[in-house]
Amino acid sequence: MKDQIWIRKVILIAVCISISACLQVFSDHFIYWKPSLLDEFWRLWTAHWVHVGWMHFLLNMLAFACLPFIFPHVLNRHLCALLLILPPFISLIFYFYLPYIDAYAGLSGVLHGLYTAVSLVYLQYPKERKFAILVLVLVAAKLLWENTFGQAGTAKLIGSPVLTEAHLIGAIGGVLSGLGYLSINGKGRAQAS
Repeated sequence: MKDQIWIRKVILIAVCISISACLQVFSDHFIYWKPSLLDEFWRLWTAHWVHVGWMHFLLNMLAFACLPFIFPHVLNRHLCALLLILPPFISLIFYFYLPYIDAYAGLSGVLHGLYTAVSLVYLQYPKERKFAILVLVLVAAKLLWENTFGQAGTAKLIGSPVLTEAHLIGAIGGVLSGLGYLSINGKGRAQAS
């Protein structure tokens, strides 16, 4: 049974990385492009799966691939739900509240949301609670650092400016998603008892 769960996780990761790589080839048609966003609605999701270059792609896919293995209780269906919810959340916040953002590409905002949401849910597991707290503290410290001192090193590595607003919005979306899950899950447990 455990082997099947791991195989499913590997398959999910491989499918996501493959889709992202395919979108990367025609990235101009899939990035967040504000003038076209509401007419080409797929950009709400695809913008987060294309990258400014292959190094950017590699770094984000590596961070994505690690998540299900450092949080082994996370289920594929929960990851898929987050992958459907977080990208349009971030894109619509850009569109309506950050009008100066005309273009965006990258998974890093979604990654911040994924790690935050999963860490919040992991607080309910006593054996993993300390690790979940550590991840939440590290995400908060990273957000504080990059909103205070910037991301010059990462920008140089990927060859493009880093949009730290995406990280913050993604983390906020992760907090909302994680708390929403815990609330729904708690109500379901209460009704079952």
